[in-house]
Amino acid sequence: MTERAPSEPDLTHVRADGSAHMVDVSEKAVTARSAAATATLVTRPEVVARILDGSLPKGEVIGTARIAAIMAVKQTSSLIPLCHPLPIAGVEVDITGDGDRVVVEVSVRTTSRTGVEMEALTGASVAALTVYDMVKAVDRTATITDVRVLEKHGGRSGDWSNR
Repeated sequence: MTERAPSEPDLTHVRADGSAHMVDVSEKAVTARSAAATATLVTRPEVVARILDGSLPKGEVIGTARIAAIMAVKQTSSLIPLCHPLPIAGVEVDITGDGDRVVVEVSVRTTSRTGVEMEALTGASVAALTVYDMVKAVDRTATITDVRVLEKHGGRSGDWSNR
């Protein structure tokens, strides 16, 4: 096994022998935590216009993708093997279109012992996948890109922003 450089952080989900495990958060304080993430679907401008006016063959895209994001947030620990199940206090989903892009932003809040970055990322990703599923009949070359955490608040490491 290779030694870590002194400046590298410990990998919290890997034991000394290299095997994965779920981190024990029982000693952490229960605090208010939040995170926001985004995903972008790139397609043709006329497809974005149809998403916004609700005229696609599969129906109303934005409302369907919003519900998909919320459902995904609540199922994150079932999808990502080492995520803790969390009591989700709130989810906000904003879906906007401009030019050739549909941008999904998902914000998640909890009061727990660990953060909700993975929940926000999962929600944004599944919403973008839902948009793709609903536009593929008119544009199979649509692309999902720029999935990333925008910000997080609370917990031991404090606030962080990548906006």
